[in-house]
Amino acid sequence: MPYLDAITGPAMGRRYPLENSQYVMGRHPECDIVLESGSVSRQHAKISKSGASFVLEDLKSRNGTFVNGRLINESTKLLEGDTIRICDIELNYHEEVESSALTASPASENSALGILIVDDGENSSASRSVTAKLDVRGSQYGLQLSASPEAKLSAILEIMKNLGRAVTLDDVLPKVLDTLFTIFIQADRGFIVLNDDEGQLKPKWVKTRRPDQEEMVRVSRTILREVMQTKEAIISLDAGSDARFELSQSVADFRIRSMIVAPLLNSEGEPIGAIQIDTVQQKGGFEGKDLEILAGVANQAGIAIENAQLHEQMVQQRLVEQDLELASQVQLAFLPKEAPKIPGYSFFQYYNPAQQIGGDYFDYIELENNRIAIVIADVVGHGVAAAMFMAKLSAEWRFAFATIDDPRLALATLNDRITALGVEKFITMAVIVLDYVAHKATIVIAGHMPPIMLKSNKLIEEPGADVGGPPLGIMSDIPFDAFELEIKPGESMTMYTDGIFEAPNAQGTQFSIDRVRQQVAACAGNIEKAGSEIINQVTKHIVGCEQEDDMCLVIVGRDA
Repeated sequence: MPYLDAITGPAMGRRYPLENSQYVMGRHPECDIVLESGSVSRQHAKISKSGASFVLEDLKSRNGTFVNGRLINESTKLLEGDTIRICDIELNYHEEVESSALTASPASENSALGILIVDDGENSSASRSVTAKLDVRGSQYGLQLSASPEAKLSAILEIMKNLGRAVTLDDVLPKVLDTLFTIFIQADRGFIVLNDDEGQLKPKWVKTRRPDQEEMVRVSRTILREVMQTKEAIISLDAGSDARFELSQSVADFRIRSMIVAPLLNSEGEPIGAIQIDTVQQKGGFEGKDLEILAGVANQAGIAIENAQLHEQMVQQRLVEQDLELASQVQLAFLPKEAPKIPGYSFFQYYNPAQQIGGDYFDYIELENNRIAIVIADVVGHGVAAAMFMAKLSAEWRFAFATIDDPRLALATLNDRITALGVEKFITMAVIVLDYVAHKATIVIAGHMPPIMLKSNKLIEEPGADVGGPPLGIMSDIPFDAFELEIKPGESMTMYTDGIFEAPNAQGTQFSIDRVRQQVAACAGNIEKAGSEIINQVTKHIVGCEQEDDMCLVIVGRDA
């Protein structure tokens, strides 16, 4: 019967028999094969039976489906041994189950710390030299060591105490190996391998009895995977007879005679790595009861390693949070702390990023001849990258509009400077240059929504909609037009970003531009009331939901 083997990801080691004619794979819990990863689409790909074979089809997923590293665009027939990759999850396709077959990760050689993990080939027997096995899925407090000598028991108590105090991997791993060498005086070499973020085994720590044993050693990936998948510790009293355990040719006098391998399990009983000790001694090697001892130590070490990993993740996360807090403070320094104070005019301003930092932007620049430039902008996306681009925009727009009198030329110059950066992001922007003595405004727009203008007759207009140019950063040498108008007493202009009107509620319904217009009209020229009511209504609309995008709102109006 054909089947899939998960070789990376949360379900690593799981087998999926292909008994039916069709299987949908994806993140949704109702899929036939559920792939637990945030980057996987809800319904990502489909495997269907075609004659005696199976074919794979991508279901228009966001990140695509790959077979043997190649992105597929049409139904692809699966062959024996094909590797299917869906985001960070890999599965191997096999035509039928063979009793001697063992799942191994894709062939690769990863060396570190004197250890080279190698694959063994499809036809090798992983159990040929295994003398005994022991299931380690028992109590988290380890296995009963009633047959252990007093010295070994003392050493085990010491390792448990050390593991209880260790808080980092650099503390945990050497303590484990040091104490094992005290317990097993016949051991010549020990090492610990752990799964990395991609589910690949990586050597993390190695210890040898003598300096001349520190040469590169070839270690079986399959035997490590076997103990992790079965969650069974194994002991081999004749490892030297198995070609998979041969050492590198540069150390001809070092031959493993006996070895013990145990899985490292986390608090949920899932494998996170393996620990191995071995010896070259023909006599006085390991004994059957040593399997039980190493399994007990590995049981405790797995919990300690998981705790150390969680501690390191918490420390790293706190450092990231501190950086983001500082970045948020820096970003806020780019934004006006208070609105301009111009006789006869009122202002309202609001800024709230979806994350700690964002890509929305607003600002004011005092110009010559009784003028002020008011800008609102939105860098595509949000988060760190958008915030960094926003910081660059802040400097560039101030330079352009402060040195070039014509708003059209100033916006064109700004576009050329942003495009020249070569960053694959674009910016939408709307600028109002207000002459607060002549009571006239010039509007220039680059891919942004035009301001919503409340007229003195209480009607709503959107000036500048017909003269808007493309967003900044797409193409250079673009001319921009301007729209000029007079501002009468009681009239106002509302500028906003898409985080306001596109804000969805729990049902997915967006707040909408129409509701923004309605609030502007309903407040009848009261600038503070209009701004506060728009924000209040948006906040009520998204109650119970996370804010998906940055929000920015600026209103300028002439007093009645």
